[in-house]
Amino acid sequence: MLRPRDGAPNIVMIVLDDLGFAQLSCYGSDIATPNIDSLATQGLRYNNFHVTAMCSPTRAALLTGRNHHAVGMGTVTHLPVEFPGHTCQIPKSAATLPRILRDAGYNTLAVGKWHLTPASEISPTGPFDRWPLGMGFEHYYGFLSGHTNQWTPDLVQDNSFIEQPYSPYHGYHLTEDLASQAIRLVQDQTQTSPSRPFFLYFAPGAMHTPHQVPNGWRRPYLNQFNEGWDAWRHRTFLRQQKSGIVPPNAILTDRPAWVQRWDELSSKERHLYALMMANYAGFLTHTDAQIGRLLDFLSEIEVVDNTIVIFLSDNGASGEGGPNGWFNKMGDDTVDYDDSVDFMLAHAETLGGFHGYHHYPWGWAWAGNTPFRLWKLYSWLGGVRVPLVVRWPTGIPVEHSSEVRTQFCHAVDLMPTILDSAGVDPPPMIDGVSQQPFDGKSIQRTFHDADCPSLRRTQYFEVEGSRAIYHEGWKATTDHVVTTWKTDRERIDGSHDFDTDQWSLYCLDDDFSESRDVSGVHPARLRQMIELWWSEADRNDALPLIDGTKERMTLRETPPPVVQRRYTYVPKDGLVVTPPPCPAGFVISAHIQVPENQTINGVICAQGDWNSGWSCYAHGGTLLTAIAMAGTSYRLTTAERLDSGDHKIRLEYLIDPDDQYSFRCSLDGLEIGQIEIPSAMKTLAQNGFRARLSIGKDRGFPVREDYRPPFIFTGRINSVHFKSQLLP
Repeated sequence: MLRPRDGAPNIVMIVLDDLGFAQLSCYGSDIATPNIDSLATQGLRYNNFHVTAMCSPTRAALLTGRNHHAVGMGTVTHLPVEFPGHTCQIPKSAATLPRILRDAGYNTLAVGKWHLTPASEISPTGPFDRWPLGMGFEHYYGFLSGHTNQWTPDLVQDNSFIEQPYSPYHGYHLTEDLASQAIRLVQDQTQTSPSRPFFLYFAPGAMHTPHQVPNGWRRPYLNQFNEGWDAWRHRTFLRQQKSGIVPPNAILTDRPAWVQRWDELSSKERHLYALMMANYAGFLTHTDAQIGRLLDFLSEIEVVDNTIVIFLSDNGASGEGGPNGWFNKMGDDTVDYDDSVDFMLAHAETLGGFHGYHHYPWGWAWAGNTPFRLWKLYSWLGGVRVPLVVRWPTGIPVEHSSEVRTQFCHAVDLMPTILDSAGVDPPPMIDGVSQQPFDGKSIQRTFHDADCPSLRRTQYFEVEGSRAIYHEGWKATTDHVVTTWKTDRERIDGSHDFDTDQWSLYCLDDDFSESRDVSGVHPARLRQMIELWWSEADRNDALPLIDGTKERMTLRETPPPVVQRRYTYVPKDGLVVTPPPCPAGFVISAHIQVPENQTINGVICAQGDWNSGWSCYAHGGTLLTAIAMAGTSYRLTTAERLDSGDHKIRLEYLIDPDDQYSFRCSLDGLEIGQIEIPSAMKTLAQNGFRARLSIGKDRGFPVREDYRPPFIFTGRINSVHFKSQLLP
């Protein structure tokens, strides 16, 4: 076995989602984050650190040290297209950080969100090459997709899907579970292999939607945001300047025209939006507390001094909630989904709880990225500049504690930095495959030299058509800005056409917040920057440009053909499976047996929950089919009781060529009825977030509140036949 060098440090990388530059207390916020603040007090804060403005691409850059398009991750993993920079498949020529550290003698552990496995490879039978263990981790506990319900997550341990350890009705919360699992894995490692250092990748999935948190964490913030996002942003900016995280000459950028002034909102809107932000703040403080549990454990086992802790966000705060926010994200594409202020206020007591899939309005995302423009999904600084905190007691001189570092750096620089700190040289070849050179460079020098120059001169940015380029202190940025609210992707500012995009130019050395466009003063420099962007984009396989999700869906690479279109399940004591993609619907045939003299109850088949899902079940001897669309419930029921004996139930999810959606149910050859639903059901989508299919019982939350999982079927299910309807 290879052994690391003597004194090699442990490494803990903590990655949060959708956390803005200004949302931590140590970056100017009034939201309590004492444990992350403690890292900053004992280590360094960076105010010029950048990411890709989107989750999967940033994670690919972090774990490979290469630009995201250069490793095929031009977007999130469920939207691959055939172009090299957008396959969503990290190649063997870009070995990951855990793989290299493992080969150098480290134990490698991952806990939390992964989001680097193509959707077509998320199944109980793999392939597992791009699951965490296939990419170099020795142990994994978490979820593979981009987001999951904090109360009822889709969990994976190593290479297997598992059920959550206990119910949300008994206090389960995902972030708490992930912290406990991270502690357990580190404890196992340090007790059994104390001579080997470890690399822990801890990515809890917070602060991504859904913003779900126990009520007690939200309560302290209920009146904190009543003055609104304009005032909060101004106060935060003053705190940033006072703390030194923002330079004294920085300018607070203007509010986008489409974000309403707080004093122009109705009293109902102000009340609702303040509650939504209080919910987010409680979620962040709760997440900080779970990080604190992990950090406290490192102190308890006395490994703190020689452990590098790196904390960052994968992109800026998210404006995906649109102008009003979401009560239930599962309804954002639903034609008749009620997202009115009155509806959300009527259900405000459940905000952050079991019902709903919550997200705040984009005004809070704008404020959360103070002092920058815009938010996640854009190459403006609000999307790409995020907090970076590094603590390493034996590697960062104590006299530098609490200092701010101003050097330009990027996600691709962290892998070279870690290898440099660990004394590990990246091999030129792994498994017979020559390795791509890193795009990043180690920033370890900044640990002890506050005044060293930035170590890289150039970095391009591209996300959903939004483009920018950094070069030697200058940044050029396009006005390619479109909303991600609802499905029509309305133009809200700037261009929606690459040919008419306008570029702005900023001198970041003098203009920290990208506030003063100097393209008219330096036209030649702007032309050079634009040419440099095209050169870098071509070198990194960022071309062709794809204008957001809608266009990507039309170009989407057809997934591998499903050879087996029919599946037969024979449940025993209940069964949970991952169903195949159903781009044109499905047909389920269940053969059940009702015992003599028994009133039958229980779930026969179910997928999803009361946010979005369906369930076919017996209740009081009657067969029912329930459908939930963003909290709106639909139901089919038989007029007759289920008598003793054998029965055949047929359930069809129908999608016609005109994008009309419905469920149809029949019992013993006789149709019970058909329900039209307003749009495709998100839990059935072929997008990497496909809910698992439960047979003979339910899991998590129910689809309808007239039963509570597991609601085990009291008869006998002889077999269930599942036929995936494929597109012609």
